[in-house]
Amino acid sequence: MTVSAIVGVNWGDEGKGRMVDLIAEDYDVVIRYQGGNNAGHTVVNEYGKFALHLLPSGIFRQNVVNVLGNGTVIDPQALCGEIKNVTDKGPVIGPENLKISDRAIIVFPYHRDLDELEEARLKDAKFGSTKRGIAPVYSDKYQKKAIQMGELRDMAKLRKRLEGIVEWKNLTLKNIYNAKTYTVDELMAWLEEWGTPLLPHICDTGILLREAEKAGKSILFEAQLGALRDIDFGIYPFTSSSSPIAAYAPIGSGAPWLKIDSVIGVVKAYSTCVGEGPFTAEWFGEDAEKLREAGAEYGAATGRPRRVGPVDIVATRYGARMQAATCIALTKLDILSYMDEIPVCTQYELNGELTDEFPFPANLAEAKPVIKTVPGWKTDISGVRKYEDLPQACRDYIEYLEKEIGCPITYVSVGAERDAIIVRD
Repeated sequence: MTVSAIVGVNWGDEGKGRMVDLIAEDYDVVIRYQGGNNAGHTVVNEYGKFALHLLPSGIFRQNVVNVLGNGTVIDPQALCGEIKNVTDKGPVIGPENLKISDRAIIVFPYHRDLDELEEARLKDAKFGSTKRGIAPVYSDKYQKKAIQMGELRDMAKLRKRLEGIVEWKNLTLKNIYNAKTYTVDELMAWLEEWGTPLLPHICDTGILLREAEKAGKSILFEAQLGALRDIDFGIYPFTSSSSPIAAYAPIGSGAPWLKIDSVIGVVKAYSTCVGEGPFTAEWFGEDAEKLREAGAEYGAATGRPRRVGPVDIVATRYGARMQAATCIALTKLDILSYMDEIPVCTQYELNGELTDEFPFPANLAEAKPVIKTVPGWKTDISGVRKYEDLPQACRDYIEYLEKEIGCPITYVSVGAERDAIIVRD
């Protein structure tokens, strides 16, 4: 039995979906353990190109059981729509290969409304939310005013709980935001339409994973976002509302007793960031636009242009440590092939001093990047499948990053397609 995790090392958008899609064939169970449909995992395979928002990226492997764990938050309407979008292109999704934890929390329409209303109220001080209701629903979870997916099994009991919650929510919607309120009848009808179809998928994922463990099956955890968006260890308050850290994966899956054997930390060959908050090595102007266009850097969940810059050694080393990465998957290396020289952020300058350590979040805005350049390769590498066939300058760049991050780079992605990968020994 093998238990592994594929996690983001930076700000998210590192290419985790393509790595899960690639590696999932070696696993029996793939689990999303946190977050909601604010994710955007892009996968390109024989079925086409997909932007998965909540479905685990192992969903295209028909022999894999895919799980949405108790640490996730489920918008039933969005999930039903995503299932249809995928199955319309050929893959089969049913209760046999998609399981939803009965302890996962439901995202209601009022969560989406509150997310959007608060971002509008904050104006220039906004957090960069995807407006999918994620922060409001996690807030409700910890205030014990949320509804779990398993409660869909008994609508009468659910209605009683919902009555008190809706009364409370409407006070906020009306008195703070002067916004539309909801009736219990409206929300129950919404649950009937979108929650009922998901009932066959709902189960106790703890039992499911205990049985998988007994049978010696291999388990793969899939994170959303990256270490720098973690609620505890990220660039707070510009973070997600959950924990993408690998250490949380067993808890968010329903099996906190599981021990992770290996962690694949995914790092893009340059830096990207969707949303607000400090981004020390950020580029602007023509250089940024060239890189953004070359890498098609637009958010898979939102369509927003991603902020871009050179690879950030300080942030990446920190993220790899937080994730306890045992190896690195370096993605989108092919995008850098147009550059004569490759820039790298090697250190930060903070308060007049150079540092290798990632600063406390409140101090990040004052940090300045220290940049060096290494030779580029100016050659199309998208067709290369063996490490020794890469240009020497390209291999030098990989080995330099490996040394500076302090973690072996095992996978090198040179394209979005499933087979556009180099596996180093």
